[in-house]
Amino acid sequence: MRLWMQLTCGRGPAECAWVVPRLLREVAAEAAQNGLSVEPLECLPGRYSGTLYSVLVAIEGEQAEAFCQSWVGTICWIGRSPFRPACKRKNWYVGLEALNPPRREIWKGSEIRIDTMRAAGPGGQHVNKTESAVRITHLATGLVATAREERSQSANRKLALARLAERFEQHHNALGQEVEKQKWAQHNALVRGNPIRTFVGPEFKPQ
Repeated sequence: MRLWMQLTCGRGPAECAWVVPRLLREVAAEAAQNGLSVEPLECLPGRYSGTLYSVLVAIEGEQAEAFCQSWVGTICWIGRSPFRPACKRKNWYVGLEALNPPRREIWKGSEIRIDTMRAAGPGGQHVNKTESAVRITHLATGLVATAREERSQSANRKLALARLAERFEQHHNALGQEVEKQKWAQHNALVRGNPIRTFVGPEFKPQ
């Protein structure tokens, strides 16, 4: 089984981007222990060396679904900012989302419409500067999927396609028979609070 996993700091500060590559290291190590392979697909470097705004990887193996479900949600790192010594904030959050890779045979390119738009976000950061957000519409069914949390249009396009594929298959299945549906914890927004895992300190130790 092959799934995609997205690790993202959303539009959070540099401290959250510092967490992403360290979290990726933890995910990869645990995946290896479970006999799973991790293939990097796309990453967006952060402002500082050793930081990533987001990374998209493929998780493959017999237990890929259970593994991804154990990680999906909000992750908290507790520690002092490595970039702003005077900053009093100690809790930093990143999110993980898992998706089925879109199958190319689901639709033809002429059956979908892809629109780009300017991303909106809190605090005015990275807003109305580039058209990085992506909305994809399946013309026959009217199903729509969007992705706006990444700073890269390419990354948002991949996520929107994967989300549309999931909605398309759910729509198709609902017309015929009841099937067990995947339910993931994150989807469009990084939810702060109620983390499923917590790491502490510059060594990034699990709590």
